[in-house]
Amino acid sequence: MSSELVIRHVLIRGRVQGVGFRAWVEDTAIDLGLRGWVRNRRDGSVEAVLAGELELVLTMIEASRRGPPAARVERLDVSNAGPELLGDARPGFWVLPTA
Repeated sequence: MSSELVIRHVLIRGRVQGVGFRAWVEDTAIDLGLRGWVRNRRDGSVEAVLAGELELVLTMIEASRRGPPAARVERLDVSNAGPELLGDARPGFWVLPTA
């Protein structure tokens, strides 16, 4: 595996709020050793920034197409992102307030 840091911005739409999606993303990302954050958006979507080794980030994105059992993902958009989306330099994975 390459140790090069990749960062992806992910926007997930469907039945993704009120079903434990943010906590699921946080737990799964931590298990994979990813950095970043997740938050609900006022439009009903969930937004995440995932940073880590490419294969691990891709694993997380693929898992997010399903999400937790009560979720129903209808659309998942992924784009490359820069380090400015990670926010400050603190390590770890965070649940942020709704935007």
